Amino acid sequence: MNFIKFFSSSFILLFFLACGGEKAPASLFEIELDGGGNKFQQNQTVGISIKNKKNKTIDDVTYTLEGEELNVENGKIVLDATTLGDKTINATVKYEDQSVEVSKAIKVLAGKAPEIYTYTIINEFPHDNKAYTQGLEFYKDTLYESTGKKGRSSLRKVNWETGEPYQIVELEDTYFGEGITVLNDKIYMLTWRSGTGFTYDLGLKRLDSFKYGQSKEGWGLTNDGKKLFKSDGTEKIWFLNPQTLVEEGSIETVTNKSINDSANELEFVNGKIYANVYQKPSVMIIDANSGAIEGVINFSGLSSKVTHHSTWSDTDNVLNGIAYHPTRKTFFVTGKEWDKMFEVTIEKK
Repeated sequence: MNFIKFFSSSFILLFFLACGGEKAPASLFEIELDGGGNKFQQNQTVGISIKNKKNKTIDDVTYTLEGEELNVENGKIVLDATTLGDKTINATVKYEDQSVEVSKAIKVLAGKAPEIYTYTIINEFPHDNKAYTQGLEFYKDTLYESTGKKGRSSLRKVNWETGEPYQIVELEDTYFGEGITVLNDKIYMLTWRSGTGFTYDLGLKRLDSFKYGQSKEGWGLTNDGKKLFKSDGTEKIWFLNPQTLVEEGSIETVTNKSINDSANELEFVNGKIYANVYQKPSVMIIDANSGAIEGVINFSGLSSKVTHHSTWSDTDNVLNGIAYHPTRKTFFVTGKEWDKMFEVTIEKK
């Protein structure tokens, strides 16, 4: 018994000696940034240094951000991240014939505050007040609309002047319909929490289904003519390959103060993503490359122009649905179970 105790104690001692011969990188070095915080703006110049906790002899330090080496001049770096949001600065520290890596999590915010926009109503059109609008998009002068709620979800072609549907296909009752987009004569449609999307031809015949990747929910959908953009109720907007429906990247939606997680229905126009703000009477204008929220359109007051039915809820029957008409160069906006759709122009306030 004593031999067993001795053997066990010796084994544990040898184990800790073997594993503890080298200190963990974080116990040796730490990245320090001026101000001590973790929020910085894009292209901000920041002082950077390595805290040498054990007074090791440092031979060289290399910093990287998004896989690109950062140039250090007079102890300062420029945070020239191409995309915004949660980032990691990595440092490779060479010391005493050894090399370790340490990292620091930061948030890279937009360089300036969003500009405020307002709207002018050009026309008012009827809209189906039973349509719980989740997606809205023009394609070759035809308005396509998707609606939500289980048992009521549908995909439609709509006469935008009369509000009457040309054609409706219903989703199975298990699905809660979400955003749509049309690319190369194919309609892509999301569902909310089923982890499943569908594709249709222009005759609304279902072609196939697809599964989500890291984006667990389906919210809004749009495209830039080459790839799809998908919101999922988080700070991310995902890039999807339209052939494989695989998520191939993402951006985060960011202002000069914080990371935003409320992008809902989407529309792509001239390099910008117009995104309904979830449960708010406003639309964000997002740079599709960086994620910077460059503008906010204030649609306050628009819901007062529609009929508030007996089951109306200010938190449910909200603005949701924005479609750009490329020929008329105007936007069409509506909401969940609204009886009107509005043609508007957008201008800075």
